[in-house]
Amino acid sequence: MIPVWCLLVLSALLFFIGVFGFVTRRNLIAMLISVELVLNAADLNFAIFNRFLYPGQLDGFFFTLFSIGVSAAETAVAIAIIINVYENFFTDKVENINNMKL
Repeated sequence: MIPVWCLLVLSALLFFIGVFGFVTRRNLIAMLISVELVLNAADLNFAIFNRFLYPGQLDGFFFTLFSIGVSAAETAVAIAIIINVYENFFTDKVENINNMKL
């Protein structure tokens, strides 16, 4: 059986990679992928804490599945917005979206 601290280190690593990617990237798709990494780290924490605190119950796993469904819907909407921005401004870089303020 894998120790809890190994799984929590994996979750923290996913979280910090996602935050670093969101802060350093200028491409909207890369930023969306970074946000998904952060959400996956949170889902992993739900599953870890459910498994080790309440081993007979499945509440954390169901909450994780619900969160994955919400993340999928969020990704679909975000990609639609990114496509719309690309069609209007011919770029997917964050610096050039300041034109939307006009």
